[in-house]
Amino acid sequence: MSSTFGQVFRIHTYGESHGGSVGVIIDGCPPRVPVSQEQIQHELDRRRPGQSEIVTPRKEADTAEILSGLQDGLTLGSPISILVRNTDQRPGAYDEMAVKYRPSHADYTYDAKYGIRSASGGGRASARETIGRVAAAAVARQVLDKLHPGIEILAWVKSIQELNADVDPQTVTYDDIESNIVRTGDAAMAETMIERIKAIRNDGNSVGGVIECVIRNCPPGLGEPIFDKLEADLAKAMLSLPATKGFEIGSGFAGTLLTGREHNDPFRMIDGKVRTTSNRSGGIQGGISNGENIIFRVAFKPTATIMTEQDTVTSSHENTELKGRGRHDACVLPRAVPIVEAMATLVLTDHLLRQKALG
Repeated sequence: MSSTFGQVFRIHTYGESHGGSVGVIIDGCPPRVPVSQEQIQHELDRRRPGQSEIVTPRKEADTAEILSGLQDGLTLGSPISILVRNTDQRPGAYDEMAVKYRPSHADYTYDAKYGIRSASGGGRASARETIGRVAAAAVARQVLDKLHPGIEILAWVKSIQELNADVDPQTVTYDDIESNIVRTGDAAMAETMIERIKAIRNDGNSVGGVIECVIRNCPPGLGEPIFDKLEADLAKAMLSLPATKGFEIGSGFAGTLLTGREHNDPFRMIDGKVRTTSNRSGGIQGGISNGENIIFRVAFKPTATIMTEQDTVTSSHENTELKGRGRHDACVLPRAVPIVEAMATLVLTDHLLRQKALG
């Protein structure tokens, strides 16, 4: 089961949802980069459970322990290992699910592929696996800050069901997004979204939506022209996240409604730089960044585990019913915001180091 991501800045995550710990090993991090453990912890706190009334009540401190790769706050160039212990495991809540497949979850497919699975909390299929990604990205963020200061990566909840936030990717700020527990950049829509999530949860159901992300001040020239196009690696990164079902960049599917004359982004020299006067390309052309803002969106399905009886089958292939147990998010989007940012950070750091390797 491969759990490695990246080519130069590589990460390998490990651990199951209700095992002893989860974490990450980072390989390929440059030496002599200042790394703040407080910054790592801050990002983990943004994705941890129990942080608000609209997320899973599982109580985890998610305290990061750095086991290797740093000395006196500087990276050594050797592998960095970061561990987070699971302290609020309740595997007993999943006894029934050990023999009954949860609809739209990974239970059946893991059994079909491996013939064995960790039933408690979904094991590796759980969003708890993303702790390692977020911790690694907090280190990657500090690599970016040293090698190319000024790059900004911000994500926010764009929609929940049909509720659409009005957010300008050019001007939205971190404080705008973090000012509300749903993590949308539209303060006027925040309470409506929160109430929708509460109502869905009270009904024993779940709901999905879209997260939008902007990368500002990305230098031109990042990405490869064929299989490792920058948008292709961003798509792989986002679709590797639990519950994702769609990715689009720039004009996305809406661009199919335009003609080439309407869709093309004209070039002009502005302040001595090659710029485009529109950005339907979403900041990437030919698989390579062009210096404009990179803007993409990720679709998240409703959480698979719901507190309602559903038809399913057992591991011995008998028809039965199953009602969700345990502690789950009725909507994953508020906690997925920092995870989307994390994966974008990992992709950008990897491609920046690959570009520097060209000399």
